[in-house]
Amino acid sequence: MNRPSTVRWRILALLVLASFISYVLRYNVSTAGPAMVVDLDLTEAQFGYILAAFTAGYTIFQFPGGVFGDVLGPRRALTIIMVAWAALTLLTSVVPDESFGSATVTVIALIAVRFLVGAAHAPIYPLTGGIVERWFPVGGWALPNGLSSTGLTLGTAATAPVVAWMLTFLGWRQSFVLLAPLSLIGAALWWWYARDNASDHPATNDEEVELIYANRPQAVEASDGQPSWLRVLRNRNVILLTLSYFCMNYVFYQMFNWVFYYLVTVRGFESQQAGFLTSAQWIAAAVGATAGGLLCDFLCRRYGLRRGCAWPAMFGVTLSGLFLLAGSFSDSAYIAVACLAASFLFNQLTEGAFWAAGIAIGGRHAAAACGVMNTGGNAVGFVNALLVPFTAATFGWTAAMVSGTAFAFISAVLWLFIRTDQPVAD
Repeated sequence: MNRPSTVRWRILALLVLASFISYVLRYNVSTAGPAMVVDLDLTEAQFGYILAAFTAGYTIFQFPGGVFGDVLGPRRALTIIMVAWAALTLLTSVVPDESFGSATVTVIALIAVRFLVGAAHAPIYPLTGGIVERWFPVGGWALPNGLSSTGLTLGTAATAPVVAWMLTFLGWRQSFVLLAPLSLIGAALWWWYARDNASDHPATNDEEVELIYANRPQAVEASDGQPSWLRVLRNRNVILLTLSYFCMNYVFYQMFNWVFYYLVTVRGFESQQAGFLTSAQWIAAAVGATAGGLLCDFLCRRYGLRRGCAWPAMFGVTLSGLFLLAGSFSDSAYIAVACLAASFLFNQLTEGAFWAAGIAIGGRHAAAACGVMNTGGNAVGFVNALLVPFTAATFGWTAAMVSGTAFAFISAVLWLFIRTDQPVAD
């Protein structure tokens, strides 16, 4: 008997590359922000609106992006959005400055473009969930999603120094022009090599196809006549998973939005030190995402989807909350930093479990289910952006940071009621 071919891992390598490119082409504006503010004569508030426009588009189009992938198929859908990333990055590079009109025109143009950038990037992770469901066997869904999360953390880490170098020698507009072709290269590679299903790929052998489709949960036929997207939206387990992911990602946005500021203004680190320590936290997050994927897949194969997803998720969010609590109350700045890094590591340890659960619950509609889940995961960014400064101003920064612990514990409790072994009806 022949050994299974390894096409699925090459498909995964292309997904990790797509995740990396996505974060390079979305984070570049944040890195180029100071230069753009000066060149376009923007205020900090105006630049904040521009950044928020991306978040709005990204959040709103999560679920539609998942449905888009289900309808078109992952090969066409991912190719289309990657081409759109390149086009919109180039469009950003040619927004008019004041010499072509008023500052208001510039701000409106950037807000519109960044909203479209967010909408174009929104389908990437719902699509990844759907592709992993099609290309990896049951009990093997968490690691691919964990590695995809590793790709995004590495993309974030790589963007700052590369764009900073380009800004020094070329300017922000030219840096966008040079980065845009990355997405076209990714789109060409994906279209050339990927297929919607393992059985359609000329390089997969029968053993790999059999491995991928073995032990699939039996599909449940729907009898209510509702469209599939509506069944996904109304599914109890999808809703509970989304609420849990909402709470888990509050801690993610705590790290993403506030840790650098917290280290400088509250803990007293110099900006250069804080930058290094923040980068170290992203590396810890990458380790956590990969380790969590391995752990979840092992537990799923040994104990089934329900316990295999629930245990690492509950373990991760609980420890994440506890380390965040310990770091917030510590008198030592360096112990606080270590605790925050550990909190982020355990936060990202849960990523594979959440996405594996979304795939399992979604079944044939995995992309749509993952889109709903990721809508909750990004909507909480708005809550975090408002709640943290309000809490800090009212009760102090210790309370503001500890707010993440409460969300983490709620996320853990919700997992007691999530049934990943009950997929959405077909």
